[in-house]
Amino acid sequence: MAKRLLPTLNRVLVEKIVPPAKTNAGILLPEKVSKLNSGKVVAVGPGGRDREGNAIPVAVKEGDTVLLPEYGGTEVKLGEKEYLLFRDEDILGTLHD
Repeated sequence: MAKRLLPTLNRVLVEKIVPPAKTNAGILLPEKVSKLNSGKVVAVGPGGRDREGNAIPVAVKEGDTVLLPEYGGTEVKLGEKEYLLFRDEDILGTLHD
């Protein structure tokens, strides 16, 4: 059983962030608020190449919080944890505070 996955080319391994369904005070949050598709980047590939052979780096780095599409990605299970594998161009953006 593999313990670590290193993505190839322009692939990004993301651990999905599951937002809380209620606040610390016990107030239930609406489904809309808790449905934001975001995740934390766990690993990135080295990037792709264009037709001339020049390297195209991946736009995100390990530790970034990213916005994910509602559908897509490949589910990967490593040990007890579940991850999603996306292409770099499928990631919608990065989230900042």
